Amino acid sequence: MASQRMQAYYDVLHRTPKSISYDGKISEIFGENVFNTDVMREYLPSEAYKSMMASINNGTQLDRKMADQVASAMKDWSLTKGATHYTHWFQPLTGATAEKHDAFFKPVGPGKAIERFDGELLVQQEPDASSFPNGGIRNTFEARGYTAWDPSSPAFVVDKTLCIPTVFIAYTGEALDYKMPLLKALDAVNEAAVDVCQYFDKNVTKTVATLGWEQEYFLVDKALFNARPDLMMTGRTLFGHASAKGQQLDDHYFGSITARVTAFMREFETESIRLGIPVTTRHNEVAPNQFECAPIFEECNLANDHNLLLMDIMEKVARKHDFRILFHEKPFAGVNGSGKHNNWSLSTNTGVNLLAPGKNPKSNLQFLTFFVNTIKAIHDNADLLRAAIAGAGNDHRLGANEAPPAIISAFIGSQLTDLLDKIEKNVKAGKMTPEEKTELKLNIGKIPQILLDNTDRNRTSPFAFTGNKFEFRAVGSSANCSSAMIVLNTIMARQLKEFKVSVDSRIGSGDSKDEAILKELQKLIKESKKIRFEGNGYGEEWVKEAEQRGLSNLKDTPRALQIWANKDVQDLFEEMNVLTPRELVARQDIEFENYVHKIQIEARVIGDMIQNFIIPAAVQYQNKLIKNITGLMAVLGDKAGKEASRSQVEIVASISEHMNKMKALSDEMLASRKKANKLEGNESKAIAYCDSVKVYFDEIRYNVDKLELLIDDEEWRLPKFREMLFTR
Repeated sequence: MASQRMQAYYDVLHRTPKSISYDGKISEIFGENVFNTDVMREYLPSEAYKSMMASINNGTQLDRKMADQVASAMKDWSLTKGATHYTHWFQPLTGATAEKHDAFFKPVGPGKAIERFDGELLVQQEPDASSFPNGGIRNTFEARGYTAWDPSSPAFVVDKTLCIPTVFIAYTGEALDYKMPLLKALDAVNEAAVDVCQYFDKNVTKTVATLGWEQEYFLVDKALFNARPDLMMTGRTLFGHASAKGQQLDDHYFGSITARVTAFMREFETESIRLGIPVTTRHNEVAPNQFECAPIFEECNLANDHNLLLMDIMEKVARKHDFRILFHEKPFAGVNGSGKHNNWSLSTNTGVNLLAPGKNPKSNLQFLTFFVNTIKAIHDNADLLRAAIAGAGNDHRLGANEAPPAIISAFIGSQLTDLLDKIEKNVKAGKMTPEEKTELKLNIGKIPQILLDNTDRNRTSPFAFTGNKFEFRAVGSSANCSSAMIVLNTIMARQLKEFKVSVDSRIGSGDSKDEAILKELQKLIKESKKIRFEGNGYGEEWVKEAEQRGLSNLKDTPRALQIWANKDVQDLFEEMNVLTPRELVARQDIEFENYVHKIQIEARVIGDMIQNFIIPAAVQYQNKLIKNITGLMAVLGDKAGKEASRSQVEIVASISEHMNKMKALSDEMLASRKKANKLEGNESKAIAYCDSVKVYFDEIRYNVDKLELLIDDEEWRLPKFREMLFTR
């Protein structure tokens, strides 16, 4: 073949779907590789089983004797699954998971060995903490850190390794991961929600935040992926002209899934089911070669663990099927980007979804209480929610007519908007008359019927109510869900606590419980009204209207990340016992540094590809054209040859024009990068990379993409969009 690209394309055409071995009922293998409650009941003595259940359900600490019994049971069970090693599986601030494998094997004498795993190894280990992002919490010479077992998330076996979900903390006890603050945020919202639930049902002793994520992703053939340095290094295409056909016909969305992709999906779903991940949905997404999978919702901490585990499984299975999976939020310009919608709600130990309307005025008053408090929490902490989803990849997606804008707003639907407006107007400052009580009860009692027709969703809203949950649509596809869930559950906890104090004060002043609740809801409805928006979030009109309303529009990651340094934000997390100011500052610094590194890598890859791919292809094709022009002149003479070669001359000139502009812009970008690198502090560097380096990317791309159209297909070594997006 004439080029690396054409060879890669040839390889793609000869791919065949790979089959998987399992063809039985999926329900029969659900959770078979998980140390779940059924396995515990079988392997643990009765007393140890009860202690484990108390630890899982109530956070009760296991004593050493019980931990030894659990460790022995885990080891014995995992050995039946072929396990030879164990690992503490944790979530450092890299955005990925981490693991260090140790063998069960232990020599006990000459020529003898046993499988050893006890409570001490289960409960705590000591990985190197200095080599993970820490934001200044640890020095390089201070390597000690700890992983500590999280019993609420069950252990599982992957690739003959027993994986034990853990938190990751510094020697000082400060969190160095996503899981520890998430667990604290979940505890905070549980405590606050239970207190509010007591107004309605004394039997509620525990609430659980639930999460159902929807994972979008792209698939690219391995050969084409390996021929694109930008995809390999950054996860997205830095160059590439849009193909003539993209997503404009809407023929990929929910379309028939090809055999090869189906084989990939079946295998990763099967492996996920074995690990207890309840994946139930698969479909083609809007863009060509874009897809989505989603599970049944679960408790938030477990759901987040399952999402990270699934992403790892998908990556491994994709390679087996000669695919590479792209979780980047915007791997291809001009087509739909990828998100990870976080569907969030609260449920009680009595089986009630607190964000689902009930069957009578009392249950609906409870629903409205949690519904309105959620909107108020969003209103008061919109910038914080924006910071939670900030990232270099998500900046390409937010507000790009395919995803919610960077402006945080809430969509609740016309029926609920009408109901809130009525409550706002009808509740009087003094005692309510019997007529007013009756009118409100009638309105509140109608909620189930009202919501029967409220099935449409506003895809342009970053935070939309969808009948029995809120869908945080602005989360990026590569993100750890914990970032958004830490913030959402923390702000909800604080809001519910403040609500409880206010209602109790009103009751103490003589209002009945229902009157106190309704009056406080009326106040919250008024105060949070500007965050509610029912229209098109993609339109420029909304940007103008949001500005008039006083809503923030933090368009890039560095500005969004600055929110973490605000005193009120630090007070919030400290008050809720989720993160200390020192931990928040550390995380902010890590995010700034991560942004710098990502933009820096992209800039370097751009420079490398220009020098080693684009310019050589341009010069090679120019030489071909010049040789042709020279030949025409020699054969036809100057006048006729000039006329005959006019088109070639124009192409040669156009190539030179775009190549010169591209090279000049690249040199300017390099100079700006050098200036940014000399700045002190990651925040200053991040802003400089955003404002002075990244700004060159689109201009350079424009000229490269023009060259792609001008240069002979055989000379262009980079796989094109039409090949990567339409080869399956």
